[in-house]
Amino acid sequence: MDRVIEELTSWLKSLLVDGVMSVLQGMFDSVNNQVGEVTTQVATTPAAFQANVFNLIKELSEGVIMPIAGMVLTFIACYELIQLIIAHNNLANFETWIFFKWIFKTFIAVMLISNCFDISMAVFDVAQHVVNSSGALIQGSTAVDDSALAGMRATIEAMDLAAIFGLFFQVLFVNLATQILAAFIFVVVYGRMVEIYLMISLAPIPFATFGNREQSQIGQNYLRGLIALGFQGFLIMVCMGIYAALIQSVAFTDDIVGSMWGVLGYTVLLCFSLLKTSSLSKSIFSAR
Repeated sequence: MDRVIEELTSWLKSLLVDGVMSVLQGMFDSVNNQVGEVTTQVATTPAAFQANVFNLIKELSEGVIMPIAGMVLTFIACYELIQLIIAHNNLANFETWIFFKWIFKTFIAVMLISNCFDISMAVFDVAQHVVNSSGALIQGSTAVDDSALAGMRATIEAMDLAAIFGLFFQVLFVNLATQILAAFIFVVVYGRMVEIYLMISLAPIPFATFGNREQSQIGQNYLRGLIALGFQGFLIMVCMGIYAALIQSVAFTDDIVGSMWGVLGYTVLLCFSLLKTSSLSKSIFSAR
């Protein structure tokens, strides 16, 4: 009877060890794949991210928003002309150069609104160059190598059956939490790109305000917002580099439970850091 119980215990222990290692390896692979996917998506330009969506946004911007921006530009041009006339005592001190000044400013405004989509994309091209350059310097992997996995397996096999039971349920919980956090990271990264598409779809309207000094604050704040969105990708890359360095510092074979919860803690920290990149970037570039 003791022999049967011993064999049953050994079989159950082996089954639990295999289950724990399977869940752990899947969790580590999932985290590593998520980090790699985030790095790839951040390094992608808006035009290459989703070509169909980008073309739709461009058509909407040029076909729907551009006429509205034209009306805004017309209003601002008239307002600017009135301001120039009033500024010279209602033409009592008439100077012809003010009309040339108005024509020049209106010409510049028309050129800006006509090329607003290209200018917006140029902002992201510059920011993307910075992101790609940082990617070559910020290198790191969250993958766990085979030797670490073998050491973890040996450590688990040395535990008694009750400890392995407890570890198994902890691993399941941490794996579930990691999957939820991975989904949150996905939302943050893809939400940034959706925000970019929404911003550039309305580009003609803020660009139409550059013809007047008072109203140009709208366009200037819009440009600062574009720059902040672009360089948010750089901050995301920095977060990923820090996260990879923290994961590599975890000793997986010495304290499996502590290491496992440490990975979860670092992943929570990564989510919090990614969430802060938007407000941090906007504060740096004074974008509202």
